[in-house]
Amino acid sequence: MTDAWWNARPNGAASARPTPGTPCWASLMVHGLEATEEFYGALFGWEFRPGPRQLGPYVRALLDGHAVAGIGVLPPDHRLPLAWTPYFASDDVDATADAVRSCGGTIGVGPLDAADAGRLAIGSDPCGAVFGIWQPGAHTGTAVTGVPGTPAWNELTTYESTHVPKFYETVFGYDEERTVSADRDHVTLRLNGRPVAAVHGLGDSLPRDRGPHWTTYFAVADAEDAVERVLRLGGQVLTPPHDADHGRAALVADPQGARFAVTQNPR
Repeated sequence: MTDAWWNARPNGAASARPTPGTPCWASLMVHGLEATEEFYGALFGWEFRPGPRQLGPYVRALLDGHAVAGIGVLPPDHRLPLAWTPYFASDDVDATADAVRSCGGTIGVGPLDAADAGRLAIGSDPCGAVFGIWQPGAHTGTAVTGVPGTPAWNELTTYESTHVPKFYETVFGYDEERTVSADRDHVTLRLNGRPVAAVHGLGDSLPRDRGPHWTTYFAVADAEDAVERVLRLGGQVLTPPHDADHGRAALVADPQGARFAVTQNPR
């Protein structure tokens, strides 16, 4: 998988307006913003600037001056699992939200305006996996791709990959490429011929404490080195580095428990 699925130009700068359905942003809601900034700043070299605050305190993570992700603060009374949420581009977030509902999903937040940055909604598919929808305004999403410290891939872990992908295909216009195997339940979602995400079915092996969920992968120069840094910074290693479809990857968690993956040489 290449950075082409991020609708990127050859120099790694994202296009001005992402094609509808393209993964265009990744956002994390946490309890402690300062500690989170310290962790990801040290891990990926991010700097932070204030962003829209419609949902509370929020910062944009910058890499060499380019926005790559966002981090916000959960209200004190919210005890939801901390997780990175992928956002998919839309030309009309209200219409996309209607499509989510008509296909059996739910919309938990919005649609609402994020100042002049754009318009957003946060929803979940029929099995409960949470994702975002972003209609670009002044902010078009991740501004650079294909280099360490930037989002590189998204994968949905759910019960099965027969019916769930149909939801995303209807809402976002994807085509599916199914891997036929006796021991693997896997579908790649494609947009205009480009791979944009994957769906991995685990059946009864899906952890009950997690449920269906999206995982965001971030590019790193060296997976082993990234894992060592995660540990030094107080994070956890959940799955050690291993060879995967999307390069050499590892599943990790930050000090507050938010899970994400790192991937070396994504293809």
